[in-house]
Amino acid sequence: MSHNERPFITVDIERRGYGRRYTSLPVDDLRRDGFAIDFTGAYIRPEHIDIRPGDVVRWRENGRLVQAEVTSVQLEGLVMQVQVTGAHLLPPDAFYP
Repeated sequence: MSHNERPFITVDIERRGYGRRYTSLPVDDLRRDGFAIDFTGAYIRPEHIDIRPGDVVRWRENGRLVQAEVTSVQLEGLVMQVQVTGAHLLPPDAFYP
């Protein structure tokens, strides 16, 4: 699949005691155990993104919301690798504006 054919994948990041950090943050790779953001050629740099262990991440999977907790964030060159744990489907009526 070419770069232009890839679906637009996003996540929401929330920090307990702070609130929503990012809404619809674009990611390049999303799995049940984590996600990656490749900053190669992008205006925004990895140091502009503040994701920490303990943050809650949510995304849509087949029309349902999935929620997990960030366990680690690593920078490998210009690629940010975020590991998550506890990914689970939220109830069908779950709503997070």
